[in-house]
Amino acid sequence: THRQNKMYTSLLICALTSLPTLGHASLPLVINTWPFKNATAVAWSALQSGGSVLDAVERGCTRCEMEQCDGSVGYGGSPDESGETTLDAMIINGDTMEVGAVADLRRIKNAIGVARAVMEHTDHTLLVGESASVFAESMGFIAEDLTTNKSVNIFTQWLKGSCQPNYRKNVSPDPSKSCGPYRPKAMLKWRKRAQHANVHAHDTIGMIALDRDGRVAAGTSTNGLTHKVPGRVGDSPIVGAGAYADSLAGAAAATGDGDVMMRFLPSYLAVELMRAGADPSAACKSAIYRIKRHYSEFFGAIICANTTGHYGAACNKVPGFTQFHFMVANSQTNTPILKSVDCF
Repeated sequence: THRQNKMYTSLLICALTSLPTLGHASLPLVINTWPFKNATAVAWSALQSGGSVLDAVERGCTRCEMEQCDGSVGYGGSPDESGETTLDAMIINGDTMEVGAVADLRRIKNAIGVARAVMEHTDHTLLVGESASVFAESMGFIAEDLTTNKSVNIFTQWLKGSCQPNYRKNVSPDPSKSCGPYRPKAMLKWRKRAQHANVHAHDTIGMIALDRDGRVAAGTSTNGLTHKVPGRVGDSPIVGAGAYADSLAGAAAATGDGDVMMRFLPSYLAVELMRAGADPSAACKSAIYRIKRHYSEFFGAIICANTTGHYGAACNKVPGFTQFHFMVANSQTNTPILKSVDCF
């Protein structure tokens, strides 16, 4: 309605003009989603030892893949409906605007490494599925089973629980009570299905790195949504959704309910707001507002940093998720520091 649009515009203006910056300006800078301290430390060390911002992002995300951060990054987590773990990742160079991404990657543990290989050894941006895995093997990445006892147990318990939760709708048999195979059924009336606000089903590492000259890169890595429909790709490997970077403006990275968040390109929006002069905290909050307007119960957060080293974050408040934690390392701290922001 006109009244809702007017209220939304007022909220955006408020966010752009009145919010304080969360972080003090300091370069170089590493910032990443969630309390993944070891990933931050590895990325910071890469910058300190003369590595590029791309090196920092790749090494930081790789550490999370190796450590299976929170079960939501790397192998052995988030099995899909068939019990398989697949990976998504993306890396973007804010200087050249080159991007490499992979989605629905099978058998390869180092997804962010494959994403960088796509960027550096092809003219493409995104490779998916089995073909992405074949490409990875041709680039020297080792094919390995991504299944673990943990992921098998998650899948087994899900089957025993009548495949709940799952992400099917308008199908038969009733997906809220039964496992498939499913088939479409006639839709008698459109109905918006409740979102699954599970903070342990969507976590992603999103990382931003800036060097002392303000060059910026960003990246993501995730094993996606637990119990997803096979072939599902979330926001993480999608440019402008999971992450975005431009050395003339800054960078942003998102985490949360990717199926909803990717529809709004929140990372791209946040960077463009910073380009227009918005404070990073305000840019983050405005990007969340944009989604919240349509999906008030979505689970998600975003981190932002501009080229001067200011940073910020924002999150949507839902039951069980009232504060978002993220990591920062810069020349002031010289070590990874846990930060938090209250959700709204």
